[in-house]
Amino acid sequence: METADGTGSATRLTESANLQAPSAITDDGTRVVVSELTPTRQRDLRLLTLTPTPRLEPLLETPFEERGGIVSPDGRWLAYESNSSGRFEVYIRPFPNVSDGQWQVSNAGGVQPLWARSGRELFYLAPDGALLTVPVDPRGATWSAGTSTKLVAGRYFTGNSVYTARQYDVSPDGQRFLMIKEGGGTDQTAVPPQIVVVQHWTEELKRLVPIN
Repeated sequence: METADGTGSATRLTESANLQAPSAITDDGTRVVVSELTPTRQRDLRLLTLTPTPRLEPLLETPFEERGGIVSPDGRWLAYESNSSGRFEVYIRPFPNVSDGQWQVSNAGGVQPLWARSGRELFYLAPDGALLTVPVDPRGATWSAGTSTKLVAGRYFTGNSVYTARQYDVSPDGQRFLMIKEGGGTDQTAVPPQIVVVQHWTEELKRLVPIN
C-alpha cells in the first residue's frame, strides 16, 4: 500500500504470495476484497482489513472458483463471479455474513460485476462482451432485483483465464462507461482495439425498452 499522492514509502500488508489484483475496496476505505489462488489452482475471496492492523482472512471459500468480488455502496451486499454452475455467473451474497444467503443474478453467463454509485444498479459483462444492467432495490431488508437488460452489445474485452481483473468502469453519475473494444481480427485491415466511452445510455435504453 502507498499513499495516493506518492509521498512516503510502500507498506507491505500481507505475506501471501498468491494474492491476485484487488477487486474492490469498501466505501469507508477500511476493507479490501481480493482473490487468492489456492493450492488446487482455484480462486477464493479474501477480506483484507486495513485498520488498525492489516489482517487477511477468508471471505468466501467453496470447492469452486470465486473472483471479482465487489461490495455495494451501502456495504450490505457482495457481488462476485463463480463457476459453481459449470460456467461463470454473477452472484450476490450478504456482506460480510456471506453464509446467510446466495442469489444468482446472470442466467446466461456473466463476469466482472460492478455497482452503480447509487446502489440501484448492478452491471456485468456477458460472455460475448456485451454490457448488462440489473435494477436493484436497495431499500428492502432482503435482496431484491429485476431482470437483466443489455445496455451495450459486444464485442468488448473481458480479459482471459489468467488476467481476470475487471476490464471496464462506470462514471460516478452512472451515465458513462469506459470499455475496451475488441479488434476485428488479426489481418492488417482489422479495426485495432479501441477505448469506447458510452454516454447518455439511459436515453437509448428508453428508446429500446419504452415504459408503458
